[in-house]
Amino acid sequence: MEMVGSERKKPPLAKKLLFLALILLALVGISSITSEWVQQGTKNRIGIVDITGLISDSQYIVNQVKKFRQDKRIRGIILRIDSPGGAVGPSQEIYDEVLKTRESGKTIYASMGAVAASGGYYIASAAEKIFANPGTLTGSIGVIMVFSNAKGLMEKIGLQPEIVKAGEYKDIGSPARAMTQKERNLLQSVVTDVHQQFIEAVASGRDISVAEVTKIADGRILTGRQAYSLNLVDQMGGLQVSIDQLAHKVGIIGSPKIIRETPRVGFLDWVLKSTVNQSIINRPSIPSLQYTWHLNSLH
Repeated sequence: MEMVGSERKKPPLAKKLLFLALILLALVGISSITSEWVQQGTKNRIGIVDITGLISDSQYIVNQVKKFRQDKRIRGIILRIDSPGGAVGPSQEIYDEVLKTRESGKTIYASMGAVAASGGYYIASAAEKIFANPGTLTGSIGVIMVFSNAKGLMEKIGLQPEIVKAGEYKDIGSPARAMTQKERNLLQSVVTDVHQQFIEAVASGRDISVAEVTKIADGRILTGRQAYSLNLVDQMGGLQVSIDQLAHKVGIIGSPKIIRETPRVGFLDWVLKSTVNQSIINRPSIPSLQYTWHLNSLH
């Protein structure tokens, strides 16, 4: 007796298993390709940290460098420096953070803009490679401490200051009187020591001898091309050249994604900060050690 609507033969178990295996292989292949695309999309980043104007504080720049160093998506960092320098302490703190990043294995380059002098160059010297334009103004490896003597003016207007102090040097640099030779010698020893720290930092960062740096560490300003001839700069070129070189160094294929953050500062905060910073810089009665090149006459 024949069955109505004969049943189709079921495929053998081996064919089922083969079919499932092919599906799994296809899914694994797609997953691998997708993963590779994702990695290429998230690991082609270069972080740029801007260092501009007078350096009076290091916190934001140090935090930015540290953030980029710890971010695995950032393949390398470029310091874009356009600064005549600034206070000694903040310059040294940024230098140390750059050196720490370099020692961690993450590539960090320095790209100089119009000016990267004194403290600006101090920071750059910690980078793995330094780029400068031929006309960049750099160098100025020196230290300055400025005081004003207003004794004559105060006498003319009948102002007679009364000073009470504990400690021979507590009012050193006071604008109310002339500086003694003993005080001058003391301050000169401080400036000389900080100058030596500058020389040693550049020698260490650039991997050249202290004697070689000392020859040109007289505060002289240099063009980018002159600095290159003295081994203070590695390559001529602007920001884009440094980006291309860094991308090639870390193995980025195609154009890298540039991550460049700027601090959000309200207008009132900006006015207050600018006013306070300028008053501190211009106030002659406060002893302030600076890695700064004064460029009032150049534009």
